[in-house]
Amino acid sequence: MPASLPILYSFRRCPYAMRARLALAVSGVVCELREVMLRSKPQGLLEASPKGTVPVLITRHGQVLDQSLDIMRWALEQHDPDHWLMPELGSLPDMQALIAECDGGFKRQLDRYKYPGRFASERVDETIEQNGCTAAQFQRTEGARFLAQLDAQLAKTSHLFGERAAWADMAVAPFVRQFAQTDQAWFDQQPWPDLQRWLTNWLASDLYSCTMDKYPPWVPGAAAVRFP
Repeated sequence: MPASLPILYSFRRCPYAMRARLALAVSGVVCELREVMLRSKPQGLLEASPKGTVPVLITRHGQVLDQSLDIMRWALEQHDPDHWLMPELGSLPDMQALIAECDGGFKRQLDRYKYPGRFASERVDETIEQNGCTAAQFQRTEGARFLAQLDAQLAKTSHLFGERAAWADMAVAPFVRQFAQTDQAWFDQQPWPDLQRWLTNWLASDLYSCTMDKYPPWVPGAAAVRFP
């Protein structure tokens, strides 16, 4: 494998890392993938990005990208064969606005729904207690507003910005997947047929499958893993 390949530090189940792998896979930009154990982060990752989160991409010129959307944009600007950055409907700023909603309030609600124990010290609003629901259930209800918005958008077209997938679909889908899997039975019962169809189709796609292959955690000296 050429020594000059970009290096991607990744973690298979992390939705942010999934974003990066999706963009790299569709663009065909080959990199060396280094699967990370989050409890034992390699020194190379920490030296490149002291915040220690994944994904982190180090380009062949030594530039460090440690934000998932930056990695997606970088890969797609190298090669965008499926025109993810050029949606059929709407514009790039429209997609950015939707992704910002996902990464803002929805991600906050998702975290508190999926991992309520991590936020047990947060003050519980009196209205939550009065309604007789748990804090996690309240966050689920709040997050469902964003999902209902996506369902309404997907009732018009197969994907969020037209009949083909675009950047916004691939940036948002990993987080919808995580929300759905928190309580799959509940998610399946919601009146979101178009969102459910969209998610099911994405999970069954070859693109998703190739980005979810399992690799052993990387250690210095290990054989390089070429991706995609």
